[in-house]
Amino acid sequence: MGEIFDLAVIGGGVNGAGIARDAAGRGARVLLLERGDLAEGTSSNSTKLIHGGLRYLEHYEFSLVREALTEREVLWGIAPHIIWPLRFILPHRPGLRPRWLLRLGLFLYDHIGGRKYLPATQSVDLATHPAGAPLKPEYTRGFAYSDGWVDDARLVVLNARDAADRGAEVRTRCEVTALTREGGCWRIAAGGEAFHARAVVNAAGPRVLELLGRAGEPSAQRMRLVRGSHIVVRKLFDHDYAYFFQLPDGRIFFAIPYEGDFTLIGTTDVDHDGSLDDVRASPEEIAYLCEGASEYFRQAVTPADVVWTYSGVRPLIDDGSGKPEAATRGYNFEIDGAEGEAPLLSVFGGKITTYRELSAEAIGLLAPFLPVLEGPDWTGSAPLPGGNFGRREALDKVNALAARHLFLTREKAQRLIRLYGTLAETILADATSPADLGKDFGHGLTGAEVDYLITREWARTADDILWRRTKLGLHFTQEQTASLAAYISERITSA
Repeated sequence: MGEIFDLAVIGGGVNGAGIARDAAGRGARVLLLERGDLAEGTSSNSTKLIHGGLRYLEHYEFSLVREALTEREVLWGIAPHIIWPLRFILPHRPGLRPRWLLRLGLFLYDHIGGRKYLPATQSVDLATHPAGAPLKPEYTRGFAYSDGWVDDARLVVLNARDAADRGAEVRTRCEVTALTREGGCWRIAAGGEAFHARAVVNAAGPRVLELLGRAGEPSAQRMRLVRGSHIVVRKLFDHDYAYFFQLPDGRIFFAIPYEGDFTLIGTTDVDHDGSLDDVRASPEEIAYLCEGASEYFRQAVTPADVVWTYSGVRPLIDDGSGKPEAATRGYNFEIDGAEGEAPLLSVFGGKITTYRELSAEAIGLLAPFLPVLEGPDWTGSAPLPGGNFGRREALDKVNALAARHLFLTREKAQRLIRLYGTLAETILADATSPADLGKDFGHGLTGAEVDYLITREWARTADDILWRRTKLGLHFTQEQTASLAAYISERITSA
């Protein structure tokens, strides 16, 4: 039979990577299988926020909001390089939610999650506040509150990297085609090979029921696949605040500074009934977001202004909600396996902010079957790779990196710290000039960094690097992308 893993985790999104990390850190022999690239699906197509979900208060999901708000500062603590605070401006719009209701909601938001490090809500005069300048003059009053920004795909990759550093085997582009119980274990057919594990976690996100079908395990759980689409335009403002906007139909959306030169606007909530291999924003969604932004900003936003769109399908629990945006962002589990049988744990729902708590709960459910998983929760205090510094020390790390490598501009040093944290030094090594870092692909991306992403972060294509590992895709030309793709192919072929 060959090697038997304690646990096989199927799905390389944030939940799967988080569970693999937690289990590996407890001493389990872990296998993580992903059909494409890490974070290729839902987990790299989020609004890129670590937040409690202010709007969930309207649906009375106080427990979910409390858990998410608590996790917000925990995650900031273990990954201060890829997560950082963001102040949001919530303008009051006459005729919609009254100011007293907004203030009450923000009071709860400030206090139910044990906020310690983020600044509290403040009332703002938009006629004088910097964030008021890009808005139409009728928006005169509002509130400033705190949440967090996250590089979503890097959060996934760093969880997988930490799992691998703790002994896990990570296989990308290794699709699971069949699962069968065999000799007290699971036999997993994937990528033309057969693997064996004492337990399996189905963390396939939108494909969770599809994978259960391949295992021959029927489920009573009903899922609701909801597409969230985003648009990116040239930046609409020069300050560092983000916006939380309300619309007359009761929905909300965000406008967020993105990658220096752009503004990210989203998201929609639309039931998705198409292919999971071709998820994209519809013309109606693009128009909806443009029209919503144009209701607030002095500068009108039209579909012609959109430089990029992306969409993700959220695998939500079908709780009978009438509107997609009202469906719960909570999660639950289904475990199959009679006494003496190898267990199969399926994960339904969830959101990026609560992935670590979800992972710990999953481990708790599996511990009776796998005693190696017993033990205290450890992931909330152990930094993710490169995150071994304080919550407010990122600027110090940028300055120190630029001081040690004088050829780096501050902008390039900041980019490296925000991607790799203290591991930026691993990429730079003893470099004393740009030439020491190999080929220059443009926009600060060098051969040394690409080699690191191939050898340490499972990158195999230009898309892996430009749209998930570094978010440089918006800046690269077709020629630069082709040059990068050729380099990656040569490196992988010669390895």
